[in-house]
Amino acid sequence: MYDQNYLIHHLRQSSVGCENAIFASTLDGKRINYGELFVQAEKIAQVLVNHGVKPGDRVAVQAEKSLEQIQLYLGTVMAGGAFLPLNTAYTTQEIEYFINDAKPQIFICDPSQEKNYQKIVTQCGTAHLLTLDVDGQGSLTDEVKLTPSGFKPVSRAPKDLAAILYTSGTTGRSKGAMLSHQNLWSNCDTLRKTWRFTSDDILIHALPIFHSHGLFVATNTTLAAGSSLIFMAKFDADTIMDAIPNATALMGVPTFYTRLLKQEKLSKDYVSNMRIFISGSAPLLAETHDQWRAKTGHAILERYGMTETNMNTSNPYDGDRRAGTVGFPLEDVEIRIMHPETDQPLPNGEIGSIEVKGPNVFSGYWQMPEKTKEELREDGFFITGDLGKIDEDGYITIIGRSKDLVISGGFNVYPKELELLIDDINGVNESAIIGVPHPDFGEAVVAIIVPMQNETLSEENLKSHFKDSLAKYKQPKKYIFLEELPRNTMGKVQKNLLRETYKDLFTN
Repeated sequence: MYDQNYLIHHLRQSSVGCENAIFASTLDGKRINYGELFVQAEKIAQVLVNHGVKPGDRVAVQAEKSLEQIQLYLGTVMAGGAFLPLNTAYTTQEIEYFINDAKPQIFICDPSQEKNYQKIVTQCGTAHLLTLDVDGQGSLTDEVKLTPSGFKPVSRAPKDLAAILYTSGTTGRSKGAMLSHQNLWSNCDTLRKTWRFTSDDILIHALPIFHSHGLFVATNTTLAAGSSLIFMAKFDADTIMDAIPNATALMGVPTFYTRLLKQEKLSKDYVSNMRIFISGSAPLLAETHDQWRAKTGHAILERYGMTETNMNTSNPYDGDRRAGTVGFPLEDVEIRIMHPETDQPLPNGEIGSIEVKGPNVFSGYWQMPEKTKEELREDGFFITGDLGKIDEDGYITIIGRSKDLVISGGFNVYPKELELLIDDINGVNESAIIGVPHPDFGEAVVAIIVPMQNETLSEENLKSHFKDSLAKYKQPKKYIFLEELPRNTMGKVQKNLLRETYKDLFTN
């Protein structure tokens, strides 16, 4: 029945004949099996088609995390549409931009926002506005209840559009990365094999589902393996600790692990049934990696991905998971390090621009052919905008974003190098290095530091610390102390906000 729709066919294969197997359970005791999951998705697909969704049409959603939204994702793909999840933190003004840019046939929001968005939806030409709340209730669900199952998924080929994910837009207006059926399936199938997921696995799912990590890594990999989810609305350390004895795997961002380390009952015995801990979406400090191994006996498996490419690399399942690295390219993925100015390949050990090629790489940016041409080379390699290096053993290390590179007095300063040195100083919890305009040097290196609790640090002591151990052009010209660094929902430090805040530090 599903064999004409490339992604749905493959996501369904592992659970055929296992309809009673549990796909997900929630903290309030709700359980949904694979049979129910796909039947509900069929009904949603029929509702979407009834509202005019045709192959290639966008279905946009800004709603709280729910199992019904997972069904909406599958139903959208069944209907031949492109699923477009939007961050629940986006403001009305930001949502207006996305709706106007993507021109979805249907926009789905929380019932509390329906009046706010009705005018925008009408002005932007979106035909229908439906609602869905955190409990899975709303006008969408009301229609689903009146709709029969048995929808036959629309025929879609590997290269047809399955989803659009908008990038964060830290260097300009947000861009919609177009992801095909093949992009999504090839990647989750590779992750299933690389991380050894089977139908026996139970994954703790505490990630948002408007992002690649929670939707296409955690959810798709679970579907590909026919395994099960413990489905949580959000991250809560106590709740995750309660779930660990009944789970085998956890996917999280570094913040998950730093907060779980503070839990008194975390120990080797307590996590003895856990098979794997995976981290991504932001760099994992080597210190966190080491602390986790010491306390649990597990080495966190760190990987590297992007909105435009899904996952690119992974530390090995078997073998040395090296702290501070993101491991090796995944199966069928090629990675090269290029000189940022000459576009020539660099030898191992040298820092350059990371480029990626493979079936996971997106087809381009929605309605932005020129931007697509800038970042997708003719030979199929995507210019990630990340800086990195490959060591003699083939492990890849991410140094930072190219836009975060500081050029002071004509010399390149790599923030990651300084951040690692500063983080090793007693009393420092974490740090962020930024470049801000400077009348003499072009850019000045500025260190933003979060001290450990009850620790007192001074600019004088830190300057003295690096006086003889660090090249002068690398030494921060200013140290700023904050209680915490600004982060987005996936735990990434928002250096763009820091640069904006301190842009006039040396120019006023």
